Amino acid sequence: MGLRGKLVAHVEVKCGGELFHDHFNSKPHHSPNISDKINHFEVNEGELGTVGTLVEWRFNYDGEERVAKQVIDHIDEEKKRITFKFIDGFFMELYKTLSTTLDAEENWISWTFEYEKQNEDIPEPLILLGIGIDLIKDIDSHHHNK
Repeated sequence: MGLRGKLVAHVEVKCGGELFHDHFNSKPHHSPNISDKINHFEVNEGELGTVGTLVEWRFNYDGEERVAKQVIDHIDEEKKRITFKFIDGFFMELYKTLSTTLDAEENWISWTFEYEKQNEDIPEPLILLGIGIDLIKDIDSHHHNK
């Protein structure tokens, strides 16, 4: 078994990809009001929609509230792609590196998690990927049912 890996999930949505790109680029602070998967979101440093901005998420992971601090690592407006790099919090105890990329196409949203585990005993971040998938479904339902 390797220490490095990549997990990819594609979720079909009713709302267009532009809505999801806009949500994660400029409105992620609405996530706790839309999904019970997210307890809290805040900007620690910088400005939403700007590379280098430091953000903090709080959510339930495996039955406990966890904190994830990320830096917005890359934004591609044309491709509707945003990459967040984890830099502090619970997951940095498990992974040497961990990043997630959101790709928003027409009616498909993709999450890609790339990681390097601290050691062979650390599980793949499947629970975290599941939270990302559930968040997409919650956002889609919230906007589609309006």
